[in-house]
Amino acid sequence: MQRIRLRYTKRGRLRFTSHRDFQRAFERALRRSEVPMAYSAGFTPHPKVSYANAAPTGTGSEAEFLEIALTEARDPDTLRELLDASMPEGLDVIDAVEARTSGLADRLTASVWEMRLDGVAVQDAEKAVAAFLDAEVVEVQRRAKNGMRTFDARAAVAGLEALDPQPDRSGDRPCAILRLVVRHVTPAVRPDDVLSGLRAVADLTPPVPAAVTRLAQGLFDEESGTVTDPLGPDREAAPAVSTADPAAAATAPEGAGSA
Repeated sequence: MQRIRLRYTKRGRLRFTSHRDFQRAFERALRRSEVPMAYSAGFTPHPKVSYANAAPTGTGSEAEFLEIALTEARDPDTLRELLDASMPEGLDVIDAVEARTSGLADRLTASVWEMRLDGVAVQDAEKAVAAFLDAEVVEVQRRAKNGMRTFDARAAVAGLEALDPQPDRSGDRPCAILRLVVRHVTPAVRPDDVLSGLRAVADLTPPVPAAVTRLAQGLFDEESGTVTDPLGPDREAAPAVSTADPAAAATAPEGAGSA
């Protein structure tokens, strides 16, 4: 059985698709592409697809991940192209590797988010960010199944900065970009929780809802403060192919030539 790991996006209007909507669209794409899927046992077998840490409905993403199990081996890049062509525009399959290591979900320990705050001056955003980072605890509330839940939004934040999307232009409507790095903890701290925290510590309230996009997710590097590619270990574990063997090089999956 071969396992393939895929990276996909949620762009434009498709950011409003729920996880269930994506599942239905992806399973249709599997059928259209005639992917030799492995199925679960039992009275209602379904395709063996493992989803990892899906972004909330309404947020865009450049870094969603899933894993599929196949009964027959396929070239990952060819499979990616077939699936991408069968998906709605905006739900784009942009990367594929053969799973050669275990624990993809264990490598998704942090996310990088971008939040566009239209109507907010960069200077105001910078002051709010400084107040948030200076606080030891920032309590926020979120409605859960059992009612309102109070938790700390500060501890999970590994990085937060305010950026100017148009540093060389003046006279336009104010806009600030927040770049957020947040660890995946329990309870999960989402971008909207951080916005609630900014409102609590600095009364920062954007006049319109923020446009939120996940730029990356993966293993958090404590030394550099960066989030690494979770598919990197699979690429590095791929066997090297000698260029002296043209036949082997022609049939090797993309990414198998380097460690």
